[in-house]
Amino acid sequence: MRIVFAGTPEPALPSLAALIDSHHDVVAVITRPDARSGRGRSLKMSPVAELATEHGIEILRPESARDLEFAVQLAALEPDACPVVAYGALLPQPILDIPKYGWINLHFSLLPSWRGAAPVQHSIWHGDDITGATTFLLDAGMDTGPVFGTVTAAITRTTTAGSLLQELSESGANLLRQTIDGLESGLLNSQPQPWDGVSLAPKITVDDARIDWTHPALAVDRMIRACTPGPGAWTTWGDERVKLGPVAIAAQEFPDPIRPGELLVTKRSVFVGTASQPVELVLVKPPGKREMLAGDWARGARLSSGELFS
Repeated sequence: MRIVFAGTPEPALPSLAALIDSHHDVVAVITRPDARSGRGRSLKMSPVAELATEHGIEILRPESARDLEFAVQLAALEPDACPVVAYGALLPQPILDIPKYGWINLHFSLLPSWRGAAPVQHSIWHGDDITGATTFLLDAGMDTGPVFGTVTAAITRTTTAGSLLQELSESGANLLRQTIDGLESGLLNSQPQPWDGVSLAPKITVDDARIDWTHPALAVDRMIRACTPGPGAWTTWGDERVKLGPVAIAAQEFPDPIRPGELLVTKRSVFVGTASQPVELVLVKPPGKREMLAGDWARGARLSSGELFS
């Protein structure tokens, strides 16, 4: 098949690499325009654009998928299929109609669960035991098209959004390649998504990532893991915003109750009260400093038991 691949961030790279290594012909990639990043705010290509450049593949960077010039360029490439992984922009119907087999999206949930921008984060935050990735045919709705195939993955007590996304991007790449192979052979058919079981996964903002210590320890633990590494769970200590890595739910008994947000500082550990049992901090990133062990942060900041995270 003649393939035009659409994607932007690092989780799209395993899929692009798998298709480059396949017998299909990746004639171009579509990605978001170069963006400014880093301290110098210099323009930088997306990860997908960088990989395409390494392989000498043509790159399309439309400012908008509705641009007439983009439609003309895409049609001229005569793609049989357009696999898409985390491209980052909505596609209008005239663009969806160009490839013969349509746009085949790899989405990181088991549809119809967690339609939207942040399926991995929401699956962890809401306590799912099993999630996965789905290939489906893009239509005008939000992740509503018919499904080609799925892979599954377990969510454990230590799974973070970062580790789960890496796992699904790799297993999903194989699923996407198999889906394209199946469409080419004519042996693969799509199935409509069920009407029940629909849930939405909107983007998680920095404000959403503020820790509420009045929630039970299990909920705090899930929320922090769902926001790791991005946007990063945070709380405030005095006037400072402090980012926290995944925590450990304390198993031991404490002689006195610890209020939600209250710190208990021992020689080796830092605990924080919740609505249930306390949690033990592991990694802390104070503003303007590197990430460090909670005990090192406590000693450097001269923390005392009884102080509060707000």
